[in-house]
Amino acid sequence: MSSYRGDQVALSFHESCLRLADVELLKGPFWLNDQIISFYFEYLEKQIYKDEDDILFVSPEVTQCIRMVSEAEVGVFLDPLRAKQRAFIFFALNDNQIADRAGGSHWSLLVFSRPERAFYHFDSSHHSNSDICRQFVGVLKRALDCPEAQLRTGDCLQQSNGYDCGVHVLCTVDKVIQQVRKSGRIEGVKSARYDVIRGKREEILNMIIELGGRIN
Repeated sequence: MSSYRGDQVALSFHESCLRLADVELLKGPFWLNDQIISFYFEYLEKQIYKDEDDILFVSPEVTQCIRMVSEAEVGVFLDPLRAKQRAFIFFALNDNQIADRAGGSHWSLLVFSRPERAFYHFDSSHHSNSDICRQFVGVLKRALDCPEAQLRTGDCLQQSNGYDCGVHVLCTVDKVIQQVRKSGRIEGVKSARYDVIRGKREEILNMIIELGGRIN
């Protein structure tokens, strides 16, 4: 795909803007970027769970900023989101260590559960993001006024290739929300199935079309 064509807008949805180059990633086998993850989070927030004020989806861009700023500045990003009033907060975490640039090579999911006073980390690649996650949780405990919160490892299906980590994150988000709505807790959530992972890219492509976007 030419750079000009790739830059063309495929979908504008609230704060998200997907370009054709982003959409091409969904056709695989490619690593999902920040824009796709952000779009899916915003879709859940604005379309599916718009009436559930206790759930917060933090975009990858904001998560990256929180990781890179001083602890004194974290509130600048979380306070406008009313994070301290939310029961469940979802963060897409990646291993990018460069402050001013999107990127990285692996996504995992971190979810804060205020009712359980716990963070749950779901990693589809054998704890690849464990160190990054522990550092991030250390910052969040103070920022969310929950210093006693524990970090727990969530049940997560392991990816069978090097590019589907982002898809695993999105499918795990769906599973966690189902569990939360059923029981008010994350504990006991089961991992996504392989058939769900395999179908997620097409599901999102169809979602883009239904929202009035284009995929070609």
